[in-house]
Order: sequence, then C-alpha cells, then structure tokens
Amino acid sequence: MAAPKIFIDGEHGTTGLQIRTRMAGRRDVELLSIPEAERRNAAMREDLLNSADIAILCLPDDASREAVAMLAGNNKVRVIDTSTAFRIDPSWAYGFAEMDKAQADKIKSARHVANPGCYPTGAIALIRPLRAAGILPDGYPVSVNAVSGYTGGGKQLIGQMEDQSRDDAISANNFLYGLNLKHKHVPEMKIHGQLDRAPIFSPSVGRFAQGMIVQVPLFLEDLKDGATMDSIHQVLVEHYAGQDIVTVVPLEESKALPRVDAEELVNQDTMKLFVFGTPGAPHVNLVALLDNLGKGASGAAVQNMDLMLSA
Repeated sequence: MAAPKIFIDGEHGTTGLQIRTRMAGRRDVELLSIPEAERRNAAMREDLLNSADIAILCLPDDASREAVAMLAGNNKVRVIDTSTAFRIDPSWAYGFAEMDKAQADKIKSARHVANPGCYPTGAIALIRPLRAAGILPDGYPVSVNAVSGYTGGGKQLIGQMEDQSRDDAISANNFLYGLNLKHKHVPEMKIHGQLDRAPIFSPSVGRFAQGMIVQVPLFLEDLKDGATMDSIHQVLVEHYAGQDIVTVVPLEESKALPRVDAEELVNQDTMKLFVFGTPGAPHVNLVALLDNLGKGASGAAVQNMDLMLSA
C-alpha cells in the first residue's frame, strides 16, 4: 500500500519548516515538496495540492483561502490549515484534540481541520473545562494575559528581533501589542472557549525565540458557589485524564515552584497546565505552558495529521 502523500504548502516559512523537521526520517508518509525558487509557481503549487492526500497549509489567511479554492471539486484531498482563516468556521473541525472527549474523533473523520492558534491553545485549555463543568458562569469577565517567543510572528518579526541593523529593528526585550484589544485570536478564544462574551486579551512578545506562557486569573467569589483552588484543579485533572500531550501539574508540585520558565517546553509538543494561588485566598491564577511552535503550531499540525491518517 502506497504511503499517504503530504504536501506542506508554505514549507519554507517558520511553521512549515518546523513541520518538516518533525517529519524528517518518517517512512510512513511521502512528502511532496516544491522548491523554494518555485514557491510562487501557481500551476506547480496547484498540481501538488491536488496530488496530496493531506495538504497542510502554512500560509497567510488570504493565501490559505486561495489554496482551498484550488481544491474546489476535489473531494479526495484533506486539509489542515494553520492560519486564522477557518478557525471559527463551523464547517471546519477545530484541531485541538484534547479540547473535549469528542474532538479527536471529529478531527479523525474531518476533511477540513483548522489548526488552533498558539495563544488560544493555552487559553482554551484552561477555560473550556471550567465552562463545561459550570464553574465559570455566563458573563464572567475573562482576561487572558500571555507572553510568546518572537518566532510566533513569523519571518518578519524574527528579522526585526534578530537583526538590529534593520531600519525596523526592535530593541525591546519585551513588548505588548494588540493594544486596541481586537487581536485576531479573540473570536477563536470566545467560540471554542464557549464564552458568552469576548475575553480581554493582552499578548506580549519576549526576546526569546520559542516558548509561551498563557495566564487566566480568576476571582473565586465570582465563580460557581463553593469554587476553590482544589476544585478548579480537580476539574482540569478530570478533563485531561488519560492524555499524554496535555498534563495538569499536581498542586503540591506547583506550590513548590519559585517560577515558571516560558522556555521550559521548547521543541516539545506537549503542554502543562498549572493552578496557582494560596488556599483560602479569594483568587487563583491558571497558567498554560507550551512551545508556541510546538503544541501551539507545528506540533499540533503533525498531531492532527496523524489523527486523520489513523481514521
């Protein structure tokens, strides 16, 4: 039986290169490739897209929509899109397999899968279990604060951070952006976090290449009656029971930590969740730790591909 053919459209970009790295040496799939010099050759690109069993799109939103249009009428090619173009489209499966108990099966059987954003992966991982359990009530004013490695901004931001001779070089060690509170990830967080109102999302970038911390602080008195640090932690533990990619750090282990390092999971495709606080205090801080290019992008794409191939 021939190995499934995989075409990474945009393989020379940051996410595409990371996917290729993760698939190096695999013999169970055949990678279709377009030379970098031909990456703007529309005819060659369309031919490769239509020749694949699974096309992984690592492109800007408009280019992803263009690629999907190139597949119109071809019902054999399945698609994983890593842009924001289709993440809230109800006809696309959302590619966060651990989001709920049914999501992995939805991904397995889907023709179209929208890979989650890096920030939303952490935020939704923390928020959705609490919504499903009824602990986080309707109307709660959720805020999401996060810091990412600069590779999340692609080649443009990588160049600005690493090449200080550029006219548009960034010298800051850490900076906030999305200051108008209209970041493109907000709709994704709201819909897949099952929130009834948009969260306040404050993203930032640090002078480190990969890694990410996402924080969701909560006031216990505004949650379901009786919610405690222990009960919130238990909800997360039960939600992710049996998972090997998303793990919930035990409370005793969390209490002993002096700090959380954003770069701890660099080049890993896993995610850690923490509940921080002091017993009896009126608030807790939920934290997700991941590699923005791992579980936050390329690692998730390969995970989704493997799920689709297992169907």
